[in-house]
Amino acid sequence: MNNEFYEIVERICDQDPRYRREAYEFVMESLTFTQRKLKRSKHVSGPELLKGIQLLLLEKFGPMTLTVLKHWGIENTEDFGNIVFNLVEHKVLSKTEDDKHEHFLNGFDFKEVFEHKYRHSLAKKISRMR
Repeated sequence: MNNEFYEIVERICDQDPRYRREAYEFVMESLTFTQRKLKRSKHVSGPELLKGIQLLLLEKFGPMTLTVLKHWGIENTEDFGNIVFNLVEHKVLSKTEDDKHEHFLNGFDFKEVFEHKYRHSLAKKISRMR
């Protein structure tokens, strides 16, 4: 990401201090990750982005995901929508007429995905290794 992105994020964080700069960087990284996964170079929907965010969080942070999210000021999927729409408002990202903030509401339960499902999938991997 370039200096202009970081300057814009700095302004956004001054206006809306709920989220740390790293959360904005991660959303941009997740967008690229999701586009690659979907083999698409352009627009992804809110639900598609949330799925990419979920996968990338687990890949990068594993059992530390909830701690990282808390540190970034993110408590639920709506927070990712707030970050996306802050970036849209500052013209870092664009949106279509179909894109709505509501698409980020109740996307998934953090505790369920990052604790319960993660532990379950880890237990499966370990049992396969035996």
